[in-house]
Amino acid sequence: MTIYVGNLSYRATEADLKLVFAEYGEVKRVVLPTDRETGRLRGFAFVDMSEDAQEGTAITELDGAEWMGRQLRVNKAKPREEERQGSWVKR
Repeated sequence: MTIYVGNLSYRATEADLKLVFAEYGEVKRVVLPTDRETGRLRGFAFVDMSEDAQEGTAITELDGAEWMGRQLRVNKAKPREEERQGSWVKR
């Protein structure tokens, strides 16, 4: 399972997120997407932890929590839609 973290401060770093999520277990990966044109953070992240139970606890504890002046939205990440991936294919 991957955790989606939304409404992030644009000042948040990968190290910041690792520190916050490490309170709930081992963090395997943090991804902070950036805008292709500007290189600026997009205001959300994805976090992978080593165990599903740890991820569930982190979601429960952090969803709605205030961090860096923003109220976080934390939930299970939804997979990308197949239509979006294959929409360019001519049929």
